[in-house]
Amino acid sequence: MFELGWLSAKLFFKGKLFRDPMHFVQQLAIGITIGFVTLVVFAQTAMPFWLPIIISSLITGIAMPFLLKDFKMK
Repeated sequence: MFELGWLSAKLFFKGKLFRDPMHFVQQLAIGITIGFVTLVVFAQTAMPFWLPIIISSLITGIAMPFLLKDFKMK
């Protein structure tokens, strides 16, 4: 299992893992932005800080499969 992860990481950093790596990075950045914005918005409320972390993690986790549904690997 470790060997598979290591091989995938090497291919990713060489740019040979995805057919369109910039599309993957763009979609990943959109997901991170969604998570960050929801965290900042909910952190401004009066609720304890652990609750906005959970909410933003759930929203980001729900959004990522939709963002990455079309990416292709080599």
